[in-house]
Amino acid sequence: MKYRKKPIVIDAWQNSDENEFPIWVDNANVGRGSGGVILINTLEGVMKAMPGDYIIKGVQGEVYPCKPDIFEATYEKVE
Repeated sequence: MKYRKKPIVIDAWQNSDENEFPIWVDNANVGRGSGGVILINTLEGVMKAMPGDYIIKGVQGEVYPCKPDIFEATYEKVE
């Protein structure tokens, strides 16, 4: 069988040394590592968001990193 993702709206932010965390990222269990890396505590353990990666807030409030090519293939900006 084949499946399609349901159309949902998520919060996302692209990691950059020049950016401050948006409030929803700041409220999540994250910290800054060296070299612009953001450390995200998840149920699967600590995950790293490298500069340029996106940080996504999922439908259940979970926060996790996503590589730019996967993000751009999966999501589009909404107004």
